[in-house]
Amino acid sequence: MPMAFSPGLLVVAGSFAAFRLLNRGLERLVPPPPSARRNRWKWRNIWTSLAHSVLSGSGALAGFYLHPEMSNDLVGTHPPGAHSLVAVSVGYFIEDFVDMLCNQKLHQSWELLFHHTVVIICFGIAVVLHQYVGFALVALLVEINSIFLHLRQILLMANLVHTTCYRLNSLINLGTYVVFRIATLAWMSRWLFLNRQNVPPVTYAVGTVGMAIMTPMNVILFYRLLRSDFLKPRREKEE
Repeated sequence: MPMAFSPGLLVVAGSFAAFRLLNRGLERLVPPPPSARRNRWKWRNIWTSLAHSVLSGSGALAGFYLHPEMSNDLVGTHPPGAHSLVAVSVGYFIEDFVDMLCNQKLHQSWELLFHHTVVIICFGIAVVLHQYVGFALVALLVEINSIFLHLRQILLMANLVHTTCYRLNSLINLGTYVVFRIATLAWMSRWLFLNRQNVPPVTYAVGTVGMAIMTPMNVILFYRLLRSDFLKPRREKEE
């Protein structure tokens, strides 16, 4: 039985190593602007996260487009590529967890560390058991919004806040946040509730706790983004 698990775990390990190498080489590929040189590790971290979001978000969309039957069975039906994509994401989240733990103070990163722990556990179950891969792929649709969330951070670090590019990205960021993050998490919570009789108690408990943690965290983040990008400038103009 352990041998059956090794391919997925090998993909996780390979993904961890690949994202680690990418993180180390990104400063040469994308040199930080003067405004970001005081926080070089953060610059590398955001670009690494952006690479994962593009890969996983587009991969999840392609998975449901090419295999629509997967949406009818989120537990047992999935193509091999979907399982590999979830395993790659587990490797990335482990790499990002280690990167933040080594370079950032705990009080600054505990929310993301907690988020990553929940994701690693939930996705890890899907990788090891070859079950709920479709459900994990739905969760990866969230990464479509993360693309614009990371672009926002890059523009902030590059001191490009007062540009049309930043404003446009802010609008797209909020729009995709509602569609691909809040709505997706709400749909996942609904699916768990409606299928509670078909899901083992332990898995159902893990999924329910995960959704209970993720949903309020994302609502709070949405409010922070709305306040930062749209409400504060208006108040400043009024003052």
